[in-house]
Amino acid sequence: MKTKVSIIGSGFSSLAASCYLAKAGFEVVVFEKNKSLGGRARRLSRDGFHFDMGPTWYWMPDVFEKFFNDFGMSTHDYYELNRLSPAYKVYFKNKESITIADHLETIIAAFEQEERGSGEKLRHFIAQAQKNYHIAINEMVYKPGDSVLELVSWETMIRVHQFFKTISQKVRSEFKSEKLQQILEFPVLFLGAKPSDTPLFYNFMNYADFGLGTWHPSKGMYTVVEAMVTLAQSLGVHFVCEAEVNRIVLEGKKAKGLEVNGEFIASDVVLSGADYHHTEQLLPQQFRMYDEKYWQSRVFAPSSLLFYVGFSQKISNVEHHTLFFDEPFEPHAVEIYDTPAWPKKPLYYASFPSKTDPFFAPEGKEAATFLIPVAPGLEDSPEIRAHYFEMLMNRLEQTTGQELKDSVLFYESFGIQDFVQDYHSYKGNAYGLANILFQTAFLRPKIKSKKVQNLFFTGQLTVPGPGVPPSLISGKIASEKIRKEIGL
Repeated sequence: MKTKVSIIGSGFSSLAASCYLAKAGFEVVVFEKNKSLGGRARRLSRDGFHFDMGPTWYWMPDVFEKFFNDFGMSTHDYYELNRLSPAYKVYFKNKESITIADHLETIIAAFEQEERGSGEKLRHFIAQAQKNYHIAINEMVYKPGDSVLELVSWETMIRVHQFFKTISQKVRSEFKSEKLQQILEFPVLFLGAKPSDTPLFYNFMNYADFGLGTWHPSKGMYTVVEAMVTLAQSLGVHFVCEAEVNRIVLEGKKAKGLEVNGEFIASDVVLSGADYHHTEQLLPQQFRMYDEKYWQSRVFAPSSLLFYVGFSQKISNVEHHTLFFDEPFEPHAVEIYDTPAWPKKPLYYASFPSKTDPFFAPEGKEAATFLIPVAPGLEDSPEIRAHYFEMLMNRLEQTTGQELKDSVLFYESFGIQDFVQDYHSYKGNAYGLANILFQTAFLRPKIKSKKVQNLFFTGQLTVPGPGVPPSLISGKIASEKIRKEIGL
């Protein structure tokens, strides 16, 4: 009889783990509380429009390829992948903008045009970032976070100073243009912390940006979810939707299964890809590794206020990915991390996938997703959301020089309360724990419970951290941990 693993949640980490565990010979069942699979990476469809509700950036394509290669497959067996050209556009104050191309040499030329001498500085910066990327991918991120010794190697030792210097310190000492500073600091926001709090070593995200490029899977990120589900099912994984896990059932100090929709489901191993804090609430208090004081002391990545908008016309002067840095970053960062409050003049991001992929909108129309990073745990209300949507539309019209409000066919919003309700997300955070120095690797919540036998965790609240590629890696790490502990 096969060893049975019950997985809570169907986000990227859970999907990855389910594939690895099924391949290893486990009987795997995934329980998803919502109607569709994918966790935060669901799809919203309305009136011929489609929207990726969660992740919209496809970075680090090598990590996706490596995942499918582990099963003798390739991304190309499941979806069409296109490199975006340009990668994205960044707006600054006074309608000024810089377009980031799809090749490093063109980006270097754009930097040089903005600030004399910055081109060669960028070339050197990205060369260093490339080395860090290969060290991170080959020596660090696939480790389980059990010990500080996982980080110790010759390559990391000679770069130890990069863990005590920040991205901002490096960037601002090399580049004087505020525009270039913001562009170089932008990628580390995917790690969930201010650039001024993020170790310099994480500049490998700049190589992921300028070196590896920005990609788009045809029909969006949900296509990747569908691909992983297809792979998992081919390996024998069973999925159950609208399955709310009420508690983790124990026998002594050992996990014996789950209570799902009030029914007991026996299991030899429990793996949770759901919110870590929420998962521990499914246990009696004495079996939780981390108390409320611990979670309150953590630095969380932001939450988000999202709008999914259908426009009756095509929109000019924007790219597939467009960043709006038309307001100062520091006040917004303070309102996210230091003194949490709804931002007065937020920076925001917009995705217009129908600019390059006709799947997302009917002909002659435009689908758009807008994202404002906000502090987790704020009060959320329809009135607040309406205020920010009006603000975004005003700024979008002003920045891009066109009238758009009358062409809004509909919009739907997704905010802090939705993250709590749909994903049991702690304080409604969107991206898990920030990757700051004291929340890196072995300093993150553990993959294996120290208090409950056969209970494991995966996802963005444990190693290696936030983002889709790290979630794929987390699923592999957790599966290997289970194989080692259980003996398969």
